[in-house]
Amino acid sequence: MSKVAMPESWYAKSKPHKFCPGCGHGIALKALGEVIDELGIQKEAVFGCDIGCSLLAWDFFNCDSVQTHHGRTVPVIVGMKRAKPEHIGIAYMGDGGGYAIGAGHMVNAASRNEKITCILINNTNYGMTGGQMAPTTMPGQKTQTTPYGRDVEETGPPMQGPEMVASITSDRAYVARGTVTKYVQLKKMLKKALQNQIDGRGFSFVEILSACPTNWRTNARETLDFVDKELTKYFKVGELKVPEGLK
Repeated sequence: MSKVAMPESWYAKSKPHKFCPGCGHGIALKALGEVIDELGIQKEAVFGCDIGCSLLAWDFFNCDSVQTHHGRTVPVIVGMKRAKPEHIGIAYMGDGGGYAIGAGHMVNAASRNEKITCILINNTNYGMTGGQMAPTTMPGQKTQTTPYGRDVEETGPPMQGPEMVASITSDRAYVARGTVTKYVQLKKMLKKALQNQIDGRGFSFVEILSACPTNWRTNARETLDFVDKELTKYFKVGELKVPEGLK
């Protein structure tokens, strides 16, 4: 993924990626890696990942990285950025790490306009632990803990993360929702999110609609259809907040 030469042992650990076949994490990480290279920030980047499927990315990039406790990726990267403001902090997590156990950290970092970039994978379930209901599970969606489908009257509606973040951040924040099925658009969003931090404006947040065919129990066509035709009905793809001057 990086243009910098890496030892064979690094390739042996990290290539190919360790995610399930059809998982969206690999696509999201490839887009992020290409953007890091295109911006030329490999030496300045610090990549933090959460517990859950996202932890499988801890050795994916040839840059400084840290794997945190569940839900604590945001404060770890905030602390790094405050101690070393010349570095580029990237907090990478799933919907559980960002919207459940780590929601308080996310909300406060966003409202304080911390100068970091948060990337959150929304695959509508807790993928690593067997596919339980997550904050983003769709209405009526069956999971291990909602075998008859999510009852929103009982559990409340799915979390609308970018909309929440956009409502509490300053005009210097960048907020967007992309999808692994629209790769070019996703890369543009990730580049803007990192550029916003590089320019010193403030908090950047990109939610990425992703796929989990293992727990969805879907084939290739059904997986893509669920992302493109079902997730996007509820989770609208696009930019929610773009600071003035960010291109």
